Amino acid sequence: MSGARIASATLEQLRITNKTVWSFVRLETSDGRVGFGEASLPNRHGEVQAAADDWLATVAGRAATLADVAPAWRGRDRIGDAAIASAIDMALYDLAGQREGVPVHALLGGARRERIALYANINRRTTDRAPAGFAATARRAADLGFTAFKLAPFDELDPEVCAGPHFEAGLAAGLARVAAVREEIGPDALLRVDCHWRCTAKAAAALIEAAEPYGLDWIECPIAEVPENAAAIARLRREANRRGIRLAGLEMGTGLGAFAPYLEADAYDVIMPDVKYLGGLALMADLAALAADHGATLSLHNPTGPISHAASLQVCAALPQCDTLEMQFDESPLFDALLAGPPFTSAGGFSAVPNVPGLGATLDMRRVEELRLEPIA
Repeated sequence: MSGARIASATLEQLRITNKTVWSFVRLETSDGRVGFGEASLPNRHGEVQAAADDWLATVAGRAATLADVAPAWRGRDRIGDAAIASAIDMALYDLAGQREGVPVHALLGGARRERIALYANINRRTTDRAPAGFAATARRAADLGFTAFKLAPFDELDPEVCAGPHFEAGLAAGLARVAAVREEIGPDALLRVDCHWRCTAKAAAALIEAAEPYGLDWIECPIAEVPENAAAIARLRREANRRGIRLAGLEMGTGLGAFAPYLEADAYDVIMPDVKYLGGLALMADLAALAADHGATLSLHNPTGPISHAASLQVCAALPQCDTLEMQFDESPLFDALLAGPPFTSAGGFSAVPNVPGLGATLDMRRVEELRLEPIA
């Protein structure tokens, strides 16, 4: 088995909802093993396909062993390259775990915990964007045992609106959604708000002040994450901390260097690397150490499909410290139905770490064929 090679390397892109496409890399070896990685990039599946066209032809025929794939994309700016590099890395870890007969966490230093605390990202399931729609989704998640929740309520805001006369109305609309969720989940549940980089620095400061009554655990990605904004984000962090709120961000970071300017500026309490974009599972431990040196903690970003969920569970099991793991809540039954094996458990807001060889998640190729998108010409 040690001489096995990659016999085929393919990208599978699946239509999940009218607004969601999940992308998966599938590596099959000459000895019949199959490993999966996930490269889902919201609203940018064409970019992922273009990167896969460049990458996957170079993977077929290579040895089916772990290797650092990151150097090939570190000099390139396209996040699609990082997504494909990350997915290949996941699939190689999946294959290595199968070959050695161990879960991926054993290849990352061993499990420090057997179950991972989750928080429910209720945003993508909530198609009714009125406050009552968010509250209904939060209630469904609470009924299934979740005690930590996140929503992205500021649909009406963007930097242009924030600089104009309609900012107050947009802010009020978002806060009404936050208030409805807080009322539904009660005062003791963790509540987190994602701004999706929609604010200016001035608007973000006003938002932080206005959000104080809702007892938020964190506010996420308030302004554009470019290095020249690191000092402004640090000021927003101090403003939030004075109100008992943490600041979180950096979900799209690729490679350790993407995080350094913000950590050095003390910009965030929580950084949110994603196994789909960082560039390699082993980099998570290095990033955790770098974050700890700057007094920040890790909470993995993970609002997409089942392969990234499995990989995130394996990483979280091995990390020395790890805040709650994000889980897309009930966006589609395909999260479970795509799997060839049993679905993941999330009882009481926790997920058990798969303890089988590899990642612990395999796609049902019959379902894949039913949902497959035609490649973009």
